[in-house]
Amino acid sequence: MANKPLAGAGRDLIPSSRTRKAMAKRLAAQAGRMSTAVVAEMEIQHPWYAELGAEDRSWVTMVANSGINGFVEWLADEQDSRADPASIFNVAPRSLTRKVSLHQAVDLIKTTVAVVETQIGVLMPRADRAILQTAILHYSREIAFASAEVYAHAAESRVSWDDRMEAVIVDAVLRASPNEELLSRAATLGWQSQSAVVVAVGEVPEEQDWTTLRKDAEGLGLVTMVARHGDRLVVILSPTDPDAAADQEAAVGWLTELAGHFGPGPIVVGPPVRQLTLASRSARAAMSGARSAGAWPEGPRVLSARDLLPERALAGNGSARRELLESVYAPLAEAGGDLMETCVCFFDQGGSIEASARALFVHPNTVRYRLKRIAEVTTYSPTDPREGYVLRLALTLGRLRDLN
Repeated sequence: MANKPLAGAGRDLIPSSRTRKAMAKRLAAQAGRMSTAVVAEMEIQHPWYAELGAEDRSWVTMVANSGINGFVEWLADEQDSRADPASIFNVAPRSLTRKVSLHQAVDLIKTTVAVVETQIGVLMPRADRAILQTAILHYSREIAFASAEVYAHAAESRVSWDDRMEAVIVDAVLRASPNEELLSRAATLGWQSQSAVVVAVGEVPEEQDWTTLRKDAEGLGLVTMVARHGDRLVVILSPTDPDAAADQEAAVGWLTELAGHFGPGPIVVGPPVRQLTLASRSARAAMSGARSAGAWPEGPRVLSARDLLPERALAGNGSARRELLESVYAPLAEAGGDLMETCVCFFDQGGSIEASARALFVHPNTVRYRLKRIAEVTTYSPTDPREGYVLRLALTLGRLRDLN
């Protein structure tokens, strides 16, 4: 059974097979001159064409030639050789879609159609001109649909490739094996940030729409890389503006804005690091926090890895224990002024300033002053239940270390 011809093909415009074939033959004889005219017009009308490399220009020229030859085949409209407008793009590699944008491809189609239409009025017999000029308009519609399909498919393939590349980069960060190759791979995705980098970890949502996540992050002035790692969603973020604030507070604010793209449950933000090659430090802290966050269900949904130091330390995370010792216990021990004694006494007296003053044989205002100093030295206040818990655990870890 013969294939059904494409709607709007030559047979619909010229029912007579004999007339149609004769006209297509006369058109084919002028195809070379039309192609030359198209290339000349491209050089005049479109600066981007001249900026392409010689090889890419030759591919664009071949696509234009293929389009003109395709028009001849489309017009001839043989039953046993159905013309496919999309096939004109097969002469060039798919990589050309990365160098010639859809907008530029539209320029190419418009210029080719305009030149062919003009050349028909110059080169073809008068009896052929009206029908051929009508035919080129019909054919240009088919080409427009075909080019949209080609670029849509290329965009889907590119998104799929980008997702795979991001997954490779995120995996390298989580495995703490970043190197210069990592930067090279990130650069292929457009990662040019010179700002601090943070890693956030949360649950994977039911609807995994990374494109919208990236778009919303871009609206916050951030570049991102996103990947699923088991049942976790891992997001690497960095401000596009090198002068933008990229501290822990700012990072928590970003993730609060983007929280809707994560699944239910806590979102843990690692500490900022200077650059992408150091992102594994932030990732390790964020992953440790994500594994331990369930032990503090009363906490906020978006929190820093530092907020979970007690849970991480009790879960066996070595870096959390070191941070408690180095940033909480050590400053308290080195500060002197009876701060550590006052801190322990305050906890032992159930958080009562008056009872602590009696136990230490000092005025209550002295206890209040020392508690304020403890908060200044460690950044944790003994009078806050949660922060007091951090201090208590740091004291215990420090004393255990001092016994050895």
